[in-house]
Amino acid sequence: MTRKEIVTLFSDDVKEFVGKDVCIKGWVRTKRGNKNVAFIAINDGSIIHNIQVVADVAKFDEDLLRNITTGACLCICGKLVESLGKGQSVEIVAESIEIYGNANPETYPLQKKGHSLEFLREIAHLRPRTNTFGAVFRLRHAMAFAIHKYFNDNGFFYWHSPLITASDAEGAGEMFRVTTLDMENLPKTADGKIDFAEDFFGKETSLTVSGQLEGELGAMALGKIYTFGPTFRAENSNTPRHLSEFWMIEPEMAFYELEDNMNLAEDFIKYLIGYALEHCMSDIEFLNNMYDNSLIERLRFVVENQFVRLRYEQAIEILKASKQKFEFPVDWGVDLQSEHERYLVEKHFKCPVILIDYPKEIKAFYMKQNDDGKTVKAMDILFPTIGEIIGGSQREDNIDKLITRMGEVGIKPEDMDWYLDTRRFGSAPHSGFGLGFERLLLFVTGMSNIRDVIPFPRFPKNATF
Repeated sequence: MTRKEIVTLFSDDVKEFVGKDVCIKGWVRTKRGNKNVAFIAINDGSIIHNIQVVADVAKFDEDLLRNITTGACLCICGKLVESLGKGQSVEIVAESIEIYGNANPETYPLQKKGHSLEFLREIAHLRPRTNTFGAVFRLRHAMAFAIHKYFNDNGFFYWHSPLITASDAEGAGEMFRVTTLDMENLPKTADGKIDFAEDFFGKETSLTVSGQLEGELGAMALGKIYTFGPTFRAENSNTPRHLSEFWMIEPEMAFYELEDNMNLAEDFIKYLIGYALEHCMSDIEFLNNMYDNSLIERLRFVVENQFVRLRYEQAIEILKASKQKFEFPVDWGVDLQSEHERYLVEKHFKCPVILIDYPKEIKAFYMKQNDDGKTVKAMDILFPTIGEIIGGSQREDNIDKLITRMGEVGIKPEDMDWYLDTRRFGSAPHSGFGLGFERLLLFVTGMSNIRDVIPFPRFPKNATF
């Protein structure tokens, strides 16, 4: 008998299966009943909902029924019937039950009781079996699919930037070193420094913090590209908003100026949230009911409202005039903190905000300078509860200005000659932005800790699993 995924038994077409034999396979969530009948709730991960299986106790071996415990994996065949009980429209009357794998109730950690998210992080290899993390990771898949679909449908090419790099895109220096050198016997130069010429790549290399710079190279040939892959930061930040390994979406577009960039970013993120609302509503409803009862309202709010566009200078004036007691004082030249960003979005404008024209001193070297000599054509999109969710800019296409700015931040132009070639040969206006995938998922799922939207989180002092 062909196996049915449980999601198909909750589809609009389920009536065509009623009265027919079906076979399901999955894990036991609960078992209850009496001496005559057992009710088994089964889930296979395809949907948030369990299917109820009704087993006539007299038809099955007593030892088999005893071993049907929470966490056990079963294959059940039987007839799909309309349910007389509340909570489900159909159920399966079991005709055969096979136990694929037992789960000792004395040692299986996911029993029918509430588990804290902190505890579940300690058993990240099992937490996808819970309703919460099943919902989160199905949403993670849906958002990844929607990202590829959006860019493909809009004429972008998927570009694979390297994970191992010799350049620091952000100039922050917080990178994980990649080496094959013997840590017990490091080769040294004449002046006592590590001789990276002896290393695998013949130079010092690290895991990438961004695919942007290489993405720009692709855009300057193919027109519109996007990267979507893992990035790494060796930043010692042990907070609910930071990961050491995370995924980034970074489109780069030739012939796009700042206005084009803002239009694309707003359309892109509205598309993703709209896709989640259209295709993942059962998971979103569960998370809304269990963790954040304003989640659905907030998601719809973003999709239905135009984003306010505001210069950094105007934002500073609004914040200073607010009379709010911020933890971090605000004045021209400061890098806005989450409390400032959330005030603008949640209190002042009550809608998402795109901030532009930041002071050049607090932004990366590659951003195009405005004519005032003080600001750059940067843009950040600010969301409720999250703060900054997208950061981007028009890129500097003037080679002289770019080289000067590189010198100001301590980057040697000769180390990035390959990057400067795109300004030497056929330079053009171009723009791009970055969206942290896990930041997006925090917003879409309503979860409060970024470690709960990635299967196996990496952060300081933790690389388990």
